[in-house]
Amino acid sequence: MSMPPLNAVRTFECAARHLSFSRAAAELHVTASAVSHQIKSLEEYLGIRLFLRKTRQVELTPEAETYLPAVRTGLEQISEATRRLMNRQDTVIRINVAPAIAGGWLIPRLYHFYNTHAGIEIEITTSMRLVDFTRSDVDLAVRYGKGVWPDLKSHLMIQEELVLICSPKLLVNDQGPKSAEALKRLPLLHVRPKITDWQEWFAAAGIEPFDLEKGIGFQSSPLMLDAVEAGLGYGIVSRHLIQQELASGRIVIPLDITATGSNGYYLVYPESRDNDPKVVLFRDWVLGQARG
Repeated sequence: MSMPPLNAVRTFECAARHLSFSRAAAELHVTASAVSHQIKSLEEYLGIRLFLRKTRQVELTPEAETYLPAVRTGLEQISEATRRLMNRQDTVIRINVAPAIAGGWLIPRLYHFYNTHAGIEIEITTSMRLVDFTRSDVDLAVRYGKGVWPDLKSHLMIQEELVLICSPKLLVNDQGPKSAEALKRLPLLHVRPKITDWQEWFAAAGIEPFDLEKGIGFQSSPLMLDAVEAGLGYGIVSRHLIQQELASGRIVIPLDITATGSNGYYLVYPESRDNDPKVVLFRDWVLGQARG
């Protein structure tokens, strides 16, 4: 691709519009000799003359008259594309969330956000690790824990309501557990980073602690949910994250025992951004959704 120096092309368009090197220099905040040098370099690159230099003015050559409309269109397109890109960057809210809350809670609600905030885009990334706000362009994150992190403002979104879940396949012919005690003899599925969920649920059921490491372990809730749907065993999960699965019947709650988890999902962001318009916009919306 043959591409002339962009700065020289811009100088040519300006000089052609004014038919004056001095007025072009004033607009571009350079000297007239600098304009002349840019024009000369473009003429050498193209191998043609662009201006007829006269005593007090310049005139376009026929070749320059033909070249100018395409140059002007190209520069306008670059300018418009740059404006759109900069505006897009200003209106993108970047959220980092755990996979479970992304698909199980946040994404199904985004239709409401887009219906009420036209022109604003949400960019979601998922990670099991805590995002480093100082080394990323993330605006807000959703973290799992007790709500206390250094230099971060946090707002509780979801207090966990832990429930037992399984596939309806495991309840065929009345084969499901009749009590929490019966689960000790059944295959239990764990989310390794959240192994305490089982302990809290069994405590709510009045069962003494026992070895829970014998079950199948997974690194994230979505993987565990896939295993539950496949009928591999019983899992513990926050009720808020399985509304779609419960409604469709892919997952059921076999025992009516609920434990209030000691952890929750928190919206977090740097304390220094407490009044940032993008942070305030998303914070107010997502906390309203959580309350609803």
